[in-house]
Amino acid sequence: MKNRRPEIVGDEIQKIISTIISTKLKDPRVPLLTSVTSVKMSRDLSHATVFISVYGDEKTQKEAMEAIEHAKGFIRYETVQEINLRVAPELSFKLDNTLNEALRMEALIDQTIRDDEARRIAREEREGKDEGPAEE
Repeated sequence: MKNRRPEIVGDEIQKIISTIISTKLKDPRVPLLTSVTSVKMSRDLSHATVFISVYGDEKTQKEAMEAIEHAKGFIRYETVQEINLRVAPELSFKLDNTLNEALRMEALIDQTIRDDEARRIAREEREGKDEGPAEE
């Protein structure tokens, strides 16, 4: 039987860290649209990889991740205050680019649709000219 404890603890830590970042972290480098997308716990619950999504350009994301990394001790302390674990997990933060990748893919799909439509119109215009006027 699969041990689901790391997954359950990870989900709880995700909620807690999300709340800490949005309400207790007062660093102006962390924009309002910063969220914790997931937390992956080690089997022994001693390490947590926290995936962070930051809405903004590359500079904004870099600054936000630096601010979060700087506040790692505070975030860990606040997390331990909220959850009852024998060992306070070591936190590591990773930038989650899923949102940016989704936006990029959506833009590529939209561009492909526009290109296909332009080619279809051009082809129909060429075919219309090739037929010429109808003979009676």
